Amino acid sequence: MSTDVMNKKTSKKPNLRGVAVTGAGPGRPKGALNKTTRSVKEAIEYAAKGLGGADRMIAWAKEDAANERAFWASIYPKLLPLQIAGDPDSPITIQILRFADAAKQD
Repeated sequence: MSTDVMNKKTSKKPNLRGVAVTGAGPGRPKGALNKTTRSVKEAIEYAAKGLGGADRMIAWAKEDAANERAFWASIYPKLLPLQIAGDPDSPITIQILRFADAAKQD
């Protein structure tokens, strides 16, 4: 019996090597990082510890006002959740003021 006939009967498809496979595996668990992302995060954590860790970051932020702005504007927001859910009875309101709008109010 040829492999084509056998594959049709078992509903298995041959892969590149000609070996019959049944389908994809279960995949990565939800929320699990892929190997590259995990490796990069571990390397960054290692480098941060080598550069002095949290104490050094605090000293860096205090060295210059621009560093502190960079911390609050770029670094700290990465710790915040991506989505914010509010209470439907008390919705979150956001007011955006532009400089031009503020000048008109004065």
